[in-house]
Amino acid sequence: MNPTYTVSRGRAEPLGATFDGDGVNFAIFSTNADRMTLCLFSPDGKTEIQRIDLPERDGDVWHGYISGLRPGQMYGYRAHGLFEPEQGHRFNYNKLLIDPYAKRLSSHPIWHDALMGHTVSADPGNTDADLTQDTRDSAPYMPRCIVEDPAFSWGEDLPPNTLIDETIIYEAHVKGMTALHETAEPKGKFLGLASDPILEHLTNLGITAIELLPSQAFLNDRFLVEKDLVNYWGYQTLGFFAPEPRYLTAGGIADFQQMVARFHAVGIEVIMDVVYNHTCEGDERGPTLAFRGLDNASYYRLAENPRYYINDTGTGNTVNVDHPMVLRMIMDSLRYWVEVMHVDGFRFDLCATLGRTLSGFTPGAAFFDTIRQDPVLARVKLIAEPWDIGPGGYQLGAFPPPFLEWNDKFRDGVRQFWRGDEKRYPHLADRLTGSARQFDHSGRPATASVNFITAHDGFTLTDLVSYETKHNLANGEDNKDGHSENFSSNLGVEGPTDDEDITAARAQRRRNLMATLLLSQGTPMILGGDEFGNSQNGNNNAYCQDNEIGWLNWSEFDADFAEFTRVLVEFRKAHPILRQKQFLHSRERIVDGIEDLFWWRADGKPMEPADWQDPGLDLLCVEMRTASGTPLYDALETAIVIIINTGEERVVTLPELSDGKVWVNRIDTTEKHGAVFRSANGNIECPANSLMVMTLEDAE
Repeated sequence: MNPTYTVSRGRAEPLGATFDGDGVNFAIFSTNADRMTLCLFSPDGKTEIQRIDLPERDGDVWHGYISGLRPGQMYGYRAHGLFEPEQGHRFNYNKLLIDPYAKRLSSHPIWHDALMGHTVSADPGNTDADLTQDTRDSAPYMPRCIVEDPAFSWGEDLPPNTLIDETIIYEAHVKGMTALHETAEPKGKFLGLASDPILEHLTNLGITAIELLPSQAFLNDRFLVEKDLVNYWGYQTLGFFAPEPRYLTAGGIADFQQMVARFHAVGIEVIMDVVYNHTCEGDERGPTLAFRGLDNASYYRLAENPRYYINDTGTGNTVNVDHPMVLRMIMDSLRYWVEVMHVDGFRFDLCATLGRTLSGFTPGAAFFDTIRQDPVLARVKLIAEPWDIGPGGYQLGAFPPPFLEWNDKFRDGVRQFWRGDEKRYPHLADRLTGSARQFDHSGRPATASVNFITAHDGFTLTDLVSYETKHNLANGEDNKDGHSENFSSNLGVEGPTDDEDITAARAQRRRNLMATLLLSQGTPMILGGDEFGNSQNGNNNAYCQDNEIGWLNWSEFDADFAEFTRVLVEFRKAHPILRQKQFLHSRERIVDGIEDLFWWRADGKPMEPADWQDPGLDLLCVEMRTASGTPLYDALETAIVIIINTGEERVVTLPELSDGKVWVNRIDTTEKHGAVFRSANGNIECPANSLMVMTLEDAE
C-alpha cells in the first residue's frame, strides 16, 4: 500500500527540492500557471502514487513542505493553466514535467507522441497542429526527478586556482575519453574520466584544466533516435542542475564530485561547457518536457506572434535571459556547480545570445552585469563562445572582463598559414602576439584569447592534415552538415595513406600547428586526442557519433607526437615571455630602453612595410621580450626568437648579441620530439617548412 503524504506551507526558498533531515521542501517558479501539482512516484519510479497541489504561492514561486520524504524520492510536476499558443501559453496538465532545479534525473525521455503538448499530425502540410492540445499522459515516457542530498565529504579538496597565464586547457568528452581506453574504468563515466590512467596521461602532458563537453542532463533528439543515432555532444540541455545520467553509476551525483576531487588532487581544474542559451524543447513543434509546460511565456523569448519563438541559436528556441527569474535560475545553477560540485569554471555555448537584449548585443547586458558582481563566480574562469546566428551574432573581442573568448580567427588564420595560403604572414603575426586588434581594450589581458587549432566541432588535428573535404555520411544528412570551409589540406592523398613522404609531411605539419598554438600569446586549448593523433576518419561534425568515430582511439597512440606536445607544454610553462598578460606593441621598456617586440627578415634586417606584402615572403623571425609596462617583479627572462619558415632550408641571421650572451636553439619542429640544444652566434640553418625557437641565455 502506497503511503499518503500531507503537505504544509514550506518556504519559497530555495527553489527546487531541498531535504532538511526531516522532509523535503518543494519550490518552483511559474508566473502564468493557475495551479502547480507535485507528483510523487514509487521507489522504482513506475507508479505515480500521489498528486499534491502545492498550497502556497509567494509572488511567482509555488511551494510546500512534505515531512517524511527522503533522498531518493522520485517526483515531477504538472502545471495547470491556459493552452493558448497564440497568446504564448502552452500549459498542459496531462504532461509530466521536469523540475528545472532537479539535482538528478533517473533517465532520458522515451520518444513518443505523448511527449508533445500539442497534437501531432500525420499530414506534413498541416501547419496548425501545434494549436490543438494533446490529452495523453506523458508520464510513462518521462524521466523522474530524484531528491538528492548533495552533501559530500570533500576532505582537503583544494581547487588549484591556476593563474590564467599558466593555464593549458584540454577539451574532452566524458565518454569519448575512456570508451576505447584499455585500462580506464568505468568506461564512459565521470569516474572513468578521473581514473588513474587518464590522470597520469594528463599530468604527464602538463594539462592544467580539463574542459568537459556538456555534462548537464541533455536530450537525445528524436530525429537522431529514429536514425539509430544519439546526441553524443550534449548541446540540448534538459536539466541545468543535474549531471548527465548516462555518465553516472549507482553512486549518483557523488560520482561527479569524486571526479572533481580526483582532478583537483593532481592539480587539474574542471571547466564545464554549459548551454544556457536554449533548451532541448525546440520550437513550437517540439516536446513539452519542462520549461514550456511550466511557463512558456516566461522561460522563452517569443516572437511578435507569441505562438512562435525567437531562434537566435539555430535550435528552435532562445532562453529568455531578460526575465529575472530565468536569469536567477542560470545564476543559481552556476553557483550550484561551483559551491556544491566544486567546478573551476565555465565555457558558455553561444554566449552572444546571453548578452543580447531587445536592442541587440551589449557587454552591459543583465547576464554579464549579474555574473560579474557575483562573489561566488568571481573566483572561477569564464569563457565565452562569442557568436550565435542571431542579428549581430559575431562578437569576438566584445565581451567584458574577466571573460575569456574562443578565438576562431586564431583557428582559421593559423590553419590557412600552414596550408600555404598567400599573404598570411601579417595575419599570423597578429595571432602570435595575442590578437590585440580584438582583445587589447578595457584592460583585458592577452590571455583573454583562447587559442585553438581544433575543437570538438570540426576536424581533429590529424584529419586537418589528411582530408580536403568533410566525410560526414555516417551522420545521415547526405554530407550536408558540418563546416564546408575547413582550411585543411590532405598533402596529396585523401585520407589514410602508405606513402611515406606524405605521412612525413603530415607529421611535420601537425608539429608546426601544435607548436604555433603553444608558442602564441593567449590561453591555449588542445582538443583531446590531438596530442596522440586521434582521427575521426574525416568526420568534422561527430555530434551524433557515440561510437568509434567520436571516441578517442588509444590503440593508435602516436607516442612521438605525444612527447612532442609534452615538450612544448613544458617549454611554455618554463618561459613567461610566451604567456604574458600585457600585449606586445614594439614599445620601449623603461627598465632598459629596448623594445618588447621585433620582426626580422632572414638576413637579420628589420621587416619593412613592403616586406609584409611581398607574396614571396616565406620566412619570418619574431623576437619577443617582456612587455613594456610589465611590473618589474614579472620581468623574469630576456628574449625569445621564433623562426617560422614555410620555404626551403636556408640560413637565418640572428639578432645581435650583447656581451656574455648566446642564442640557444631549444625547439625544432623537424625533430620528432621537438627538443634540441644548439648554441648559435650570428647564423643558424633553418630547415624547410619548420618552426624553431631560440632563447637568449648566458654563455657558459
